[in-house]
Amino acid sequence: MDLGIRGRKALLTGASKGMGKACALEIARAGADVTLVARTESTLMAAADEIRRATGATVTAVVADVTSEDGRKAALAACPEPDILLNNAGGMPPGDFREWTRDDWIAAIDLMMLPPIFMMQATVDGMMERGFGRIVNIASRSVKIAHAELGLSNGARSGLVGFTAGLARQTVIRNVTINNLLPGIFDSDGQRQHVAKMSETSGRSYDDIWKQRAGKNPAGRYGRPSEIGAYFAFLASEHAGFITGQNLLIDGGEYPGTY
Repeated sequence: MDLGIRGRKALLTGASKGMGKACALEIARAGADVTLVARTESTLMAAADEIRRATGATVTAVVADVTSEDGRKAALAACPEPDILLNNAGGMPPGDFREWTRDDWIAAIDLMMLPPIFMMQATVDGMMERGFGRIVNIASRSVKIAHAELGLSNGARSGLVGFTAGLARQTVIRNVTINNLLPGIFDSDGQRQHVAKMSETSGRSYDDIWKQRAGKNPAGRYGRPSEIGAYFAFLASEHAGFITGQNLLIDGGEYPGTY
């Protein structure tokens, strides 16, 4: 399928590895020019080189932390008029809410809720003026399947998807869509860090927890980053103009509900 985004400009945060890199790779294959933003220079430059070699696309790499105003300015200076925006960030470690302070809650909001909102604030009007825009936030299935130990993520990511629900209905008339992907367990660095923390706090072995989580999933495995990359690429395409304000699970069927 021709996604109809050849020559479109895409700005992707958290794009140096895992799901973010997979998303960048898929739309680069479709002909988009991609700007990758991440905090760690070594992994970011390696990702940019990998995508250039694999696709021949124009790839710009920006070392920046979009949780800061200066970081967001640097990202937008490199790609001031994106047609496609991916907001992606890591999560907070699991824990017990009894131990979380106000600073912990503010840190969660500053990581997972406010930066995507500020990036949308900076780009959505330009997209509407140009008549095309695709915004996708990678959140988490935790907004639909709450886990007590992930309370910081449950709260901050739910705030993000609640905000986008209203904005998405205002922009779609100008062919600007906003959607949230809700990944379940994926074979990624973030998942490995999460399992390592669970092992540390529970005393169970890392391997046992890793295998158990895969075994409990109806698919019997972890998701592949390439699968979320393909999903993102379709949502970023010209064909997805009638999909907006949606929270789209990609979790191997683990969510137990019908609706």
